[in-house]
Amino acid sequence: MSQYRTQIDPERDLVLERVVPTSRADVFAAWTKPELIIQWFVPKPWTITFAEMDLRPGGASKITMASPEGQEMPNVGCILECIPNERLVFTSALEPGFRPSPTPFFTGVIELEEVEGGTLYRAIAMHKDVEDRQKHEAMGFHTGWGLCLDQLVELMAK
Repeated sequence: MSQYRTQIDPERDLVLERVVPTSRADVFAAWTKPELIIQWFVPKPWTITFAEMDLRPGGASKITMASPEGQEMPNVGCILECIPNERLVFTSALEPGFRPSPTPFFTGVIELEEVEGGTLYRAIAMHKDVEDRQKHEAMGFHTGWGLCLDQLVELMAK
């Protein structure tokens, strides 16, 4: 694990932490390779219709989600930090090239640590205020991100 570990603000941040029986390399690949992202990133029956990741700081994170009814929801963000197999930081507060976003919502941090039994997976959603955290929590952050993590583990076990 890198020396830097995100400090949690319980008022504004949501955290999902779990040990998964998957290698750090596999978890990192699932988060960074579009051909894998489309297979696990949203809870079924939702789907991903497009994924693109440019892992350089300032690079694009583009993922389009589709509801079961076919309504598409594009999400464009910016990569802030990428330490292979350890840490990925991305945000909707910026668009590619560090351009300010008209609709900032959260900054995501994925931290991976090798532990007995697999990988300690820590996903953090950092929000600008309590209201955005509450909105994200009401949208089903813990259930949704937990189901997606289950799908990631299942995919990587194949």
